Amino acid sequence: MAPPRAPRARRRPRPGSLERPVNARSYRGTWLLVGVPLLVTAFSLSSLPSPLPPPVGFVQSFDRASAEANARALAQQNPDRRPGTPGARGAEAFVRSQFESSGYKVTTDAFSTTIAGLGRRRLVNLVAEAPGRSRDAIVVLAHRDDVGGAGLDDNASGTAALLELARGYGTQPGAREQAPLHTIVFVSTDGGAYGALGAARFAQQALGHRPLLAAIALDAIGGTGPPRVVLASDSASSPDPTLVATANDRMSAPLAHASAFHQLLDLAFPFSLYEQAPFIARGTPAIALTTARDRPPDSAAGSSTLDGARLGAIGRSTATLLAALDNAGPTSTSTRTYVLVGARRLPGWAIQLLLLTALLPALVTIVDLFARCRRRGIQLQPALRSLGARAGFWLAAIVVFELLVWLGLFPYGTARPVSLESSAAQSWPVLSLALLGVVVGGAWLAARERLIPRGALAVDEEVAGHSAALLGLALVAILLVALNRYALVFVLPSLHAWIWLPQLRTRPRWVRALVFLAGLAGPLWLVHAFATRLELGFDAPWYLMELAVVHQVSFPLLLVFGGWLAVAAQLLTLTAGRYAPYPRADALPRGRVRQSVGRLMLPRRGADSAAPAPRRRALGE
Repeated sequence: MAPPRAPRARRRPRPGSLERPVNARSYRGTWLLVGVPLLVTAFSLSSLPSPLPPPVGFVQSFDRASAEANARALAQQNPDRRPGTPGARGAEAFVRSQFESSGYKVTTDAFSTTIAGLGRRRLVNLVAEAPGRSRDAIVVLAHRDDVGGAGLDDNASGTAALLELARGYGTQPGAREQAPLHTIVFVSTDGGAYGALGAARFAQQALGHRPLLAAIALDAIGGTGPPRVVLASDSASSPDPTLVATANDRMSAPLAHASAFHQLLDLAFPFSLYEQAPFIARGTPAIALTTARDRPPDSAAGSSTLDGARLGAIGRSTATLLAALDNAGPTSTSTRTYVLVGARRLPGWAIQLLLLTALLPALVTIVDLFARCRRRGIQLQPALRSLGARAGFWLAAIVVFELLVWLGLFPYGTARPVSLESSAAQSWPVLSLALLGVVVGGAWLAARERLIPRGALAVDEEVAGHSAALLGLALVAILLVALNRYALVFVLPSLHAWIWLPQLRTRPRWVRALVFLAGLAGPLWLVHAFATRLELGFDAPWYLMELAVVHQVSFPLLLVFGGWLAVAAQLLTLTAGRYAPYPRADALPRGRVRQSVGRLMLPRRGADSAAPAPRRRALGE
């Protein structure tokens, strides 16, 4: 008798089958296109342009002792300089008297605004002009307010340096030929510790729409840290590289700046707590000089530390930078956006080209998956309706959130970065969040009954669910290209990880879970950056939500994020084995909310209960 034949080993499913629907060959081949942008990016690295020549003629002296004395006097006489307080009015009178003693006629710009965590406050900008031969202006500014502490470094030091720089130009002879070539404008702003409110106001007013050649913000320049230059903007833009190169050349030591990855993040999610940001967003070359980190020092801590030597060094360097700008003016360049990689500059167009090209392999693979589903006659409409239901849920959640903001249940303010030291950033509104959770939870119960599985899920239905979700993810990426191309860094991990989920349907669940978690890397990077760079820790998610409350995060971007969440929710149910296509109209149950609550709250009552049939997974046709 012949021995029994050994069972034939199971062959690997062929490419293009329902078990392997993703075209890996097409994906790998499209990546070859990325080689060209990588080569272009490598050759597009260039050094910063040459700095402006050293100033010829007048360069004011900077009296360190006088600046240090003014800083200590301002902090001691008015330790609490929050907008609208008596200390803020005392600081205003102090700065005004210093400007007037230097021979300036001070212009007052008073305005009211709503500050998250403080409410409606009156703010005052003080403007002192040194007239030049040209009306084109160079702006030096520093905020004089704080968040309720001594504020010696942040920002009595910057205010004192501003007053000392103004003194030098105010005591010049009045002869026309000895006046500066350009008008030098010194601005003591209010609300700088609460999102650069005064700087944004001044940048918007723009001195009667006169040209602004450059702006230099002085903020916390008397600390013990190394001198830094802040380049971030309110938009996906960068300051004039010639201004950066000149500032770096005038300093006694090279200026530190954010890393290349953090600069890319600042382009993808424009955000800055310093006063150069609103000027750069409006096309004015601007930088901020500081000794602090991305998070300004906490003036509420009441520190009396002031490094006079550092204050004097940055003040003298700013004086020579100001004289160099007055002599030549910054040179405009064709590249308005870039990332500094060490001492070299990577232009923004090269970064955008690389991001757009990195998008192609995933888009080609998704389109190919959609075409294969069409050729096989797989019905995508139920899967698309399921995705649409999830998108509708997140849209409803966003609308409810905006309604609660309109009702004043969240700390609202002007659309500026929220102060990290304010109650709006540190205190979670638990009751408002609970109310939002209850309302959104009710909407979830209403939508849940249509999306729970009711029987066996066929392979083609599962592939259709993945295909619909990936099509939605491709749409999210395209919308981000229209809003901000740099923001693609947040969805590229999702695209390149989640397109393999249809291929991994038969793999262990932990493998699929790891791939799904890899797709969350982009948003998690943003949360991690806020938690570490701004030292927010576990308050980072709430702070990002608060930025949406004050509309620092735009409503279109919120909608795109809601679409991404809908895609993530559908793929999560597929990964966890809880996906179901959207049922037909005649199959929809009645009393969906009651049934959803019953499924969650009532115990199972045996075999004759209304529980769905055990779910089966069909692996073939």
